[in-house]
Amino acid sequence: MKHPVSVCSWSFQKPIRDVAEEMARLDVRHVHLALQPFLEGDARHGHAEDARTRGYVEGLIDAGAWTVSAAMLSFPYEDYTTPATIRKTGGIVPDAHWEANRKLIREAAALAKQFRTPYLTLHAGYLDEKDAAAVAKFTDRVKFLADVCGENGLQLLLETGQETADDLVRFLGTVKGVGVNFDPANMLLYGMGDPVAAVTKLAPWIRHVHAKDALPSPQPGVAWGEEVPWGEGRVNAAAFLAALDRAGYAGAIAVEREGGASRAADIARAVKRLRAS
Repeated sequence: MKHPVSVCSWSFQKPIRDVAEEMARLDVRHVHLALQPFLEGDARHGHAEDARTRGYVEGLIDAGAWTVSAAMLSFPYEDYTTPATIRKTGGIVPDAHWEANRKLIREAAALAKQFRTPYLTLHAGYLDEKDAAAVAKFTDRVKFLADVCGENGLQLLLETGQETADDLVRFLGTVKGVGVNFDPANMLLYGMGDPVAAVTKLAPWIRHVHAKDALPSPQPGVAWGEEVPWGEGRVNAAAFLAALDRAGYAGAIAVEREGGASRAADIARAVKRLRAS
């Protein structure tokens, strides 16, 4: 495996100090770090942390024990119960939260800079291409996020999943300096196409990648697909990694596991499979 293997901190569902212990056991030094626990807290993405833990993370980075392959920002008001609920509540789309999000993104970008990562990733939410006013508002908000990231020496990365690769390519052509955090499982979970084929289309924008697998949605837009351990779903891990290599991708691949009853074991198995690939 020529790519640095990373892990998503929130996948362990543990405080950061425990995450560090898990990473040490796996001999993994790269992490896709959830920022929400250091900001306002988000039960989905880790336990609330204090200033001392922030200093602890900085110490790991200073000592070379950790490299933050990317930072991740989530929004605690999001409702992932069904594809329909996340369509309404996801990312930066809801107007009721936009003013708070303007402040949140500034705090997140500053913290990501402090943790010396080049990227800040997030789900921006659904883009309704049929509504010109909604497209203009969404585009302006993404540009604002990208500008704030740029002011802090970061690049904003939008995570795949909530739209097809073709739709995302069209949108990326309208904003400058925005890249992609490619999550192949999300495309299957949302029913948004073949992730292997999508690599070729999105190759110019891919800056960070998740190793996450899934079974397709039986009813795209209505029901979720099923997340499964890496290498056991329909992503086709070997073909996906080969497509990344053909596209010239040389960055980190971060293991993400958001389901199942044995996350630590699933993450360990995924790390082993990536290293053997």
